[in-house]
Amino acid sequence: MEFKKIAVVGSGTMGNGIAHVFAMNNFEVFLVDVNQNLLDRAISVISNNLDRMLKKELISEDAKLSALRSIKPIIGHQNIPQDVDLVIEAIYENKDAKVRLFSELEKIIQSSAIFASNTSSISITEIASVSRPDQFIGMHFMNPVPIMKLVEIIRGFSTSQSTFDAIKELTAKIGKVPVEVNDYPGFISNRILMPMINEAIFALYEGVAREEEIDNVMKLGMNHPMGPLTLADFIGLDVCLDIMNVLYNGFNDPKYRPCPLLKKMVTAGKLGRKSGQGFYKY
Repeated sequence: MEFKKIAVVGSGTMGNGIAHVFAMNNFEVFLVDVNQNLLDRAISVISNNLDRMLKKELISEDAKLSALRSIKPIIGHQNIPQDVDLVIEAIYENKDAKVRLFSELEKIIQSSAIFASNTSSISITEIASVSRPDQFIGMHFMNPVPIMKLVEIIRGFSTSQSTFDAIKELTAKIGKVPVEVNDYPGFISNRILMPMINEAIFALYEGVAREEEIDNVMKLGMNHPMGPLTLADFIGLDVCLDIMNVLYNGFNDPKYRPCPLLKKMVTAGKLGRKSGQGFYKY
């Protein structure tokens, strides 16, 4: 399958990063959100990120301007052009919202198009239940998208081989490394990462060590680029909790029980960098 027109639904951190990468690789990108303010903010973020690449001499001025011209902001998913070849959903991590979105897109988008979700943990099979399950797949990009090479390619129960092959080839074409994963809660990345973060929060909760000490052990002892509590703040504690709940409910296993401290902090609105305070102040 030849991809030319890509729609990215959701212009937040992941969505604008995905749009950035496709635009840099000469695709026509429709970036979709619910209002102009969100889209303006997303375009500003993309422009600033391209400026950083320009200053590092990673791209030319012409490449920057070409990428920005390739991105067409659209208010409302109902206004996505019918003839797009691929829709990548990057909205918030809620199964019901994703299912609703794809049930509506099914009525709008041409039948040959592939649907993909950037979900970090929710079942691809469940999201695909309301639309073309054989042409539905997971494309889980890593944050920050323009920098991180990995994309988890997740097969739903009914994902066809042709859909998988097309998305794997496309992922390599945009300079990413596709890794094939089957559809189980948390896939691979978050099934391993989030219990580690949750255990670090338990260590803090139980008074084993303070925030800095926990992070330093993992940075200096395990050679991690950042400690698990700093990483949790970067991801967003609400997102961490959502993923832990997906693991806990999906496997029905107490080892995935979210730490009470994590739940309390989310309830208090201490979500990490985006709220100005999590395990650290920003």
